[in-house]
Parts: sequence; C-alpha cells; structure tokens
Amino acid sequence: MKAAVIHGPGKVTCDNVDDPVLKNDRDIILKVTATAICGSDLHIYSGGVPQARPMVLGHEFMGIVEETGKAITNLKRGDRVVVPFPIACGHCFFCTHGYVSNCENSNPKYGPEGGIFKEKGGALFGYTDLYGGYDGGQAQYVRVPYADIGPRRVPDSLTDEQVLFLTDIFPTGYTGVDWGEVKGGETVAIFGSGPVGIMAAKAAWLRNAGRVLIVDTLQYRLDMAKKAANAETILWEDDGQNVIETIRAATEGRGADVCIEAVGFEPDRTFLDRAKAVINLEKGSPKVLEACMSAVRRSGIVSVLGVYPVTYDNFPVGQFFDKGLTLRGGQAPAHKYIDILLDYVRDGRVTLNDIITHRLPLSKISDGYSMFKKKEDNCVKVVLDPWAD
Repeated sequence: MKAAVIHGPGKVTCDNVDDPVLKNDRDIILKVTATAICGSDLHIYSGGVPQARPMVLGHEFMGIVEETGKAITNLKRGDRVVVPFPIACGHCFFCTHGYVSNCENSNPKYGPEGGIFKEKGGALFGYTDLYGGYDGGQAQYVRVPYADIGPRRVPDSLTDEQVLFLTDIFPTGYTGVDWGEVKGGETVAIFGSGPVGIMAAKAAWLRNAGRVLIVDTLQYRLDMAKKAANAETILWEDDGQNVIETIRAATEGRGADVCIEAVGFEPDRTFLDRAKAVINLEKGSPKVLEACMSAVRRSGIVSVLGVYPVTYDNFPVGQFFDKGLTLRGGQAPAHKYIDILLDYVRDGRVTLNDIITHRLPLSKISDGYSMFKKKEDNCVKVVLDPWAD
C-alpha cells in the first residue's frame, strides 16, 4: 500500500509499505478514504519531536472498515467510521474517568512521570515511538487497535470532509473551551489562527461566548478565522506586547476570561534563546504561553492545546501565583467529546470543512508537508486522498 513515511527531519515521502494486519481481537483494518496533515505532525517533521526510525505518520483519518477482529461486535465490514486520534483501551483507570489520552494500556512507554523521553501518556496514531509507535493513517490502510472503543459510525448524509476533523482538531479546539469553563458571555482570546485555533473559535461560539478574539502573526490566517469563525482578529507584532494591550483594552483593563494557547513551542527567536535552549535541552520557546498568562485576567483560565515536549526555565510561576490562574493542558480526550460534536455537525450547528485550502493526492505528501510548514500559498489545512492518482 501507499503511505506517508517520515525518514528524518524535513523528509516525508510516499512509500510502498506492507499492508497492516490484525494483531489483536479488538483490532480492525480500515481502508482510509480521507486523511489530513495536522500542525502537530509538523513537530515531527521539523525534528522537534524526535523519531529515529521510519514510520507511517498521520492521526487525522477516517474510512471504511475492511476487516474486524473476533472481539469486535459494534462494527462490521463496510461501516464508514471516523477515528479519534488517541488510542485508548476504554477500561483502565484513566479511560473510565474520561482521561483517554492518558490510557495506561495503549503505550508501552507509558508512565506516571511524564518525562521528556520516557514515561509518556497514552498512545497516539502515527506520533513517534514515544507515543506507542503505532503507524498512522496517512496511508491507504491502517490498523486501528481497541476498535470497540474509538471509531464512530458516520451518517450517510455527511461527506468525509464534513466529519474528518472530528478526529482531532475540532475535539481539541472544543477541549480548550471546555477546560476554560465557558458557560456564556465570556471573552475568549485564542493564540494561533491555525486549524486548532479556528476550531476553538467555533467551539467558543457553541458555548455562547460573548466575544472571541484570535491572534496570529500572519494576516491570511487571521482572514480565514474571521471568515470561518466570525472572530475578531489581532495581528501579533514584534514581541506581542500589542496583543496584550489590545486584549486588556477590550476588557476594561482586566484581560480575557479565558486564553487558549493553540500554537505550541515556537522556534528560538534570538541568539540568547538558542544558546539557552542548547544548555537546557529545550526545544523552541514558550513565548506564546507567556503571552497568554499576561493577557488573561486575574483568576482566569489558560488552556494549553499546543505541543510543549520539553521543560523550560524561567517559567513565570510568580505571575501564575500572583494572578491566581488556572492552567490546564495536554492531549485532548477526543473520545469524551466526539459524540456531541458529531451531533453538532449533523444538525448543521457548525461547519468544519470551510478551513480546507488544499486537497492533494497522497503521492504529493512531500509537497503538502513543505507547503504547510512554510505557510506557502495561504495554506491553512491540507486534506489528502490516499487513492487519487
């Protein structure tokens, strides 16, 4: 079969690899009909999240059930399903308490510490050996473990593109809003106008936010946020101080009720940043997170959806304490939200596919990653067809 394989930083190619096979009675084999490149994939592509051996990437995918294990009774061959990106057993302590991204059984490298290179959380599709080493869905076929827990059947009335983003970016955006305890009337400031940030803006409106502001360094992404999510936009300039001042001015000097960090670690910006990063084994900079902590009001909530793979020194714990902030973050528990979000899509309360800017065959995967990484051609979201020529 054809699959997108990572061979090292900056090198993803469409290779011919062996078809997946059932390894457990709770597995299914899925024929992938649509998949996408996620901003999180770029962290692997850039080398920020390391992967030593070649593996198939991709955690946003859906398709048609091709084969089922003996223990699968909820699905049958021919069912069309969408698959949440975490791999969760459904029965451990964390799964039964709704924290599926911390599943104790899916990742051989699981542990309570949450270290940089060991004792990680639950497994993720196509997201390095640190998170289980499972091949992902940027491929023609994929093995889906614990398929009695994850995949959801899709109504025939909905197209692939209408539901594809239920895999990750819409549940992730919704998670940030839910962690922010948005109940109605709040000012929500979202840092990052990529796919997750725009989905967070859509989710904020579903939760009856009073105002939704979105921040980015690129005007074309802000234009997409305004068009697709009706958000007020702020262009990040220089060190971002203008953003903090604008958000405070819009909230009688207090700051936003909720700030959502939808960027993750940024490239080191100065020589001193780079030198410090080498000394401390850091990857990138937490400057966006620091801006969120300044822009949120006292006793406010900061939801961290962007990936931060390592530790950072000079974390503003004094500001965190003095302002009485609540800080929440991690991989989104997509299984927790996917059913209600599917209902929102089916009922026409939200549109997800309006952020797609590029559609490519899987054979053009190298071009897709390069364009998305470099933000060329006003690229916001790339969807791939594994079967197109």
